[in-house]
Amino acid sequence: MNTIKSLQWRYAVKKFNSEKQLSNSQINTLKEAFNLTATSYGLQPLKLVIVKNKTIQKELVAHSFNQPQVFEASHLLVICVPKNYAITEVENYFNLVQKIRNTPQEIIKPFKDFLTQEIKNKTQEELLLWNKNQAYLTLGNLLTVCALEKIDACPMEGFIPEKYDEILHLTAQNLKSVLVLPVGFRAEDDYMKELTKVRKNTTDTVIEIS
Repeated sequence: MNTIKSLQWRYAVKKFNSEKQLSNSQINTLKEAFNLTATSYGLQPLKLVIVKNKTIQKELVAHSFNQPQVFEASHLLVICVPKNYAITEVENYFNLVQKIRNTPQEIIKPFKDFLTQEIKNKTQEELLLWNKNQAYLTLGNLLTVCALEKIDACPMEGFIPEKYDEILHLTAQNLKSVLVLPVGFRAEDDYMKELTKVRKNTTDTVIEIS
């Protein structure tokens, strides 16, 4: 399928086929897609938790406003951000830049100094909001990749982050859950499967300036 047909094929699955599982290759594609997502300054202030444990998935349903997709899905992806964002993350990023690109320190230093000061000037609340924005970028990218790879998904904001953090032991890792993405394969009797996608005309959503 071409890109547009893939995006037309995609919808927020309401019922997964719990008998079908994603392959290791498909999960690896999603891992790489997550890792390649664009983030502000390339800092990647995100972690992806991949849950493939029916006992845990079932427990999480109650903390997802009883949405059954959390349990039925092949895997449950949880996008997380740091609870407290440390300036060492900037240091680690530029160390990686030097390692991979062999960029001289004198070239790196001005941008490193600027970014370090930018982070220092923000409160932890501001940094949390900023990093949450990166999580939404990641979700959009994952949804597109899922569509291209014929992997079904259902993006979710409707869950209780504190309970997810507790059950998945995220707090101890300085992480906070932000978004949830069950992935797998649509059930044949999902009532949404055959419904025509409802979208505005592009003439109503796109402004072109020549």
